[in-house]
Amino acid sequence: MQQHFDAMPPGTANHVPLSPVSFLTRAATVHGDRLAVIQGETRRTWAEVGDRIRRVAGGLAAQGIGQGDTVTVIAPNCPELFELHFAVPMAGGVLSALNTRLEAETIAYIIDHSDSALVIAGTGQLSLIQAALDLAARSPKVIEVSLPDAKPQGPSYADLLESAPFCGDGLPVDEWQALALNYTSGTSGRPKGVVYHHRGAYLMALGTVAAWSMPEVPVYMSVVPMFHCNGWGHSWMMAVLGGTMVFPDSTAPEDLFAAIRVHGVTHFGAAPIVLQMLAESPAAPTQPLSPPLKVMTAGAPPPPAILERMAALGMDIMHVYGLTESYGHISQCLPRDAWDVLDPATQAAHRARQGVSLPMVQAVTVLDRDTGEPVPWDGETQGEIAIRGNTLMKGYYKDPDATAQVMQDGWFWSGDGAVVHPDGYIQIRDRLKDVIISGGENVSSVEVEAVLYRHPDVQTAAVIARPHPKWGEAPCAFVELRPGAEADEEAIIAFCRQHLAGFKTPKSVIFDQIPKTATGKVQKFELRNRLMQKG
Repeated sequence: MQQHFDAMPPGTANHVPLSPVSFLTRAATVHGDRLAVIQGETRRTWAEVGDRIRRVAGGLAAQGIGQGDTVTVIAPNCPELFELHFAVPMAGGVLSALNTRLEAETIAYIIDHSDSALVIAGTGQLSLIQAALDLAARSPKVIEVSLPDAKPQGPSYADLLESAPFCGDGLPVDEWQALALNYTSGTSGRPKGVVYHHRGAYLMALGTVAAWSMPEVPVYMSVVPMFHCNGWGHSWMMAVLGGTMVFPDSTAPEDLFAAIRVHGVTHFGAAPIVLQMLAESPAAPTQPLSPPLKVMTAGAPPPPAILERMAALGMDIMHVYGLTESYGHISQCLPRDAWDVLDPATQAAHRARQGVSLPMVQAVTVLDRDTGEPVPWDGETQGEIAIRGNTLMKGYYKDPDATAQVMQDGWFWSGDGAVVHPDGYIQIRDRLKDVIISGGENVSSVEVEAVLYRHPDVQTAAVIARPHPKWGEAPCAFVELRPGAEADEEAIIAFCRQHLAGFKTPKSVIFDQIPKTATGKVQKFELRNRLMQKG
């Protein structure tokens, strides 16, 4: 009988490539009169946004953008960046949204490595892009996203909007086709290009709707930078529901609380550092928000004390875990009914775990790397978090060796050490990579060390994470000076600031002998012990 089932191949009627672009068509028709975006005085419905996106996609096609062409975008969260999350893949291109806090040297590397065919930049990032292009081998055209009522300095986003609308449904030929290219710092010190496919983005959006129990018409405040895993896929998610994206004036606590109050925000996502700033802000409401505001947090394990304070403000925090390679969140600390009877501090401690897999993920588990077997659920035995599912990257762009290294034995190996509690909930114990997470941003210790070694007075350098009251973690540099050198902490930090983005720059410098193995390898665990002793 099996042969009869096999003789039923898929066709165009019953097998359509999965892509988040498809969400836009439905939102523009079914929810056409609903507000899609709010920024300042700007209000646009889904019908209006749908038309703009098709025109921008048409403009990109007119610029020669087609299947597999990388479009680099560097701009703060704004309606235009939201539209580009649909317009670029609709035209067949690959969206590469860059961190606005990167320095020109790294941006130049990414432009070259990504084979960028076009750059779209906010007015505030034009000088940075020009500095990067002066260093880059490639010279793609630059299109400006100018501020409202401002005159652009050259080709502009407004010019794209004058184009004829894109024809067709904008779906890929193959759902495995590249959709986005996100750069993440690795232990090699050079950013790695993480390639997303249409299928993964589609399933991430739908899975988040289910995991977050989204209401019919959510009002989502855009806080998560859209260069972080494409804003955790939340732009595509909002099109599923025809909800409203609110772009606050800034991420300052007073502006976030104002947007929540004025626009009736129901959901937002943010790194723990943002939650801490909200909890400590004088602008925080004196009475708990009602109904509770749904908040997703990720980027680093949130301190339980912060979760407790946010709960007191009327914010229902869902802690999630993931990586750039997994499109963002792939596990959630799903609350259990049994936790309701626990005291607030204990509840917060439970909510700080990395939890269980999200609906669209096949498996998130903790394995013994040597045996490949699951670790016991005892909350003590440490293994490595391993992931399997459709929301995993295609691989690292132009780096098959690095791809093969993390994709082994049918699993993606995260590099994060964790335990599993008796209730099946995962909790990270230690990072297996020397990556520092500062304010939700990944910082490669190797990259910072490379800059330190460029200082003429530095003989040996090593960088590790140090607890920081504001950023959670910050780079701490251990430095051995050359004989006769007299550089001090201020001079070392100032030098690094000339060559690194602010969040990568060490916040402290310790002058000391750096312990090494017989083969000359730095013993970073000894440096961590020294920091613990210093407090």
